[in-house]
Amino acid sequence: MVKISTNKIKFALVLLILFFLSNCANQLPPGGGDVDTTPPEIISVYPENGTINFSDDYFELRFSEYVDKRSFKEAIFISPTIEGELDISWTGRSVTVTFPKDLREDFTYVVTIGTDVVDLNNKNRMVQSLNFSFATGDKIDRRSVSGKVHDKEADGVLIFAYRVSDDTTDYLNLKPDYVSQVGKDGGFSLNGLAEDNYRVFAVKDQLRDMLFQSMTDKIGIPFTDIPLKGNDSTFMGLNFFLMSADTSKPRLISAVMTDKRHILVTVSRPIDSTVISSYNFSIIDSTENIEFGVLYAFKGKTKPEELVVVTDENIPYQNLLFLRVDRLIDKAGNLYTDDYASLTVSERVDTSAMKIFKTFPADLRKLDFKNPVIRFYFDDAYNRDNINNAISFTDTLGNSIPFNLNYPDDATLEVISARDLQTDKDYLININLAQFQDASGNFSDTTIVYRIRTISGLEFTGVSGKVKAESLQDFILILQSSASDLIQYQTIVNAKLEFSFERIDAGKYLLWGFYDTNQNKKYDYGYPSPLENSERFFVYKDTLELKPRWSITDILFEIK
Repeated sequence: MVKISTNKIKFALVLLILFFLSNCANQLPPGGGDVDTTPPEIISVYPENGTINFSDDYFELRFSEYVDKRSFKEAIFISPTIEGELDISWTGRSVTVTFPKDLREDFTYVVTIGTDVVDLNNKNRMVQSLNFSFATGDKIDRRSVSGKVHDKEADGVLIFAYRVSDDTTDYLNLKPDYVSQVGKDGGFSLNGLAEDNYRVFAVKDQLRDMLFQSMTDKIGIPFTDIPLKGNDSTFMGLNFFLMSADTSKPRLISAVMTDKRHILVTVSRPIDSTVISSYNFSIIDSTENIEFGVLYAFKGKTKPEELVVVTDENIPYQNLLFLRVDRLIDKAGNLYTDDYASLTVSERVDTSAMKIFKTFPADLRKLDFKNPVIRFYFDDAYNRDNINNAISFTDTLGNSIPFNLNYPDDATLEVISARDLQTDKDYLININLAQFQDASGNFSDTTIVYRIRTISGLEFTGVSGKVKAESLQDFILILQSSASDLIQYQTIVNAKLEFSFERIDAGKYLLWGFYDTNQNKKYDYGYPSPLENSERFFVYKDTLELKPRWSITDILFEIK
């Protein structure tokens, strides 16, 4: 038996530990240095773009850096669609993708690697999708469709193209024949298309299942089908706006009394607050088989899916009660009628006086002097009987300003000046809250004074120019704020092909126009099923940065 000294054993153990630590250290990223912000790129492709008589059963790619394998798998799109599971194998930064079965003869295939690919270090995404084509026959189909998806969330949207053989098939229930992905700027190109008629959609495919799901996916509807006939035919300028096509109806979820006069109503979807009315609600006493009306209904200071209903105090709380809604409309315009929810009752007494929690405009020091409207939002509904005597509108010298009142709902008040105000001047609105009583008779013995100042008018900007097109019949121009979808201006082109937008708030804007084919003065997005085509629109090439006191006057909007 050979004896090994204790010192040698210790030495061997030390070497083993050092070796282990060295290997562990080598797996750590180097410390310090700049953060990697460089997106990955594909630096080589096999087969080369445009290869004909391709007979292999795989393609290969090499990246500029290591990429996340899962993101790559989710970013592969092959047109025409290939059935079955792709086999993906990696060697360092190179990947081989093997087809599950033989490719079809005399077909052009287009492989798209989408922008969902991210690098391994810092999850930087590819900037542009990559497309390459090859043919199993002796020629490459070079027909193409290109365009742009105009949406703040266009990155990652897929383009579904279907070969159209009839008008009875709901193609969105099928996987597309061709697919591509838009780049960060929303641009896309479908290449290698065979000779046929095509129906093309833009789909925000949340489930990545290559099927349009109306409950989850946004969609862009084309204005027409695209015929690609003859050699190397091309269609450019297929633009899309995305829309939600979710047609599920808003439903009544719950009705809970917060006190003996107020019911907090929760629905399944954000509701259109402009159509809330007390006439659409009632309380059903199923014990006595009696139906009671309600006093008020309003949005108030609630969540998007909530509203408030105010009851009469003669409700029989001991009986089995239900809240009935006759009509609900969500923000997408979906309508639901005749719904019920069990009413959770409360006999707590309401002793709170109402308050004004918001105004419009939010900054009353920036009121437009032209057609001025000031809106006050209350946290409870109020009796309107004495409202006219509770409000005064004057300048700072005490001179009265004539005004009218409007009530968007039972807890909102609009003060509308009957004439234009002077520029850059202070005004006062006094509101005597003692005249605003809620259903329980609560009120606040307070007068609030709102000091208002009109703008000078110099803050405005504008834009004007000409439109160049073969036809401008029923053509409407839109100036859309990049900051808010709610800020939008509309005009038409005159007989001299000129347009002008005036009194515009400064900011960045998108200039676009559409053919109002149904003459309803608004853009129609179309509908997926049954198919209704959208209206055709065009977008000016640049974002317009409009500065205060300075108008842009030389825009040439070419429609091609």
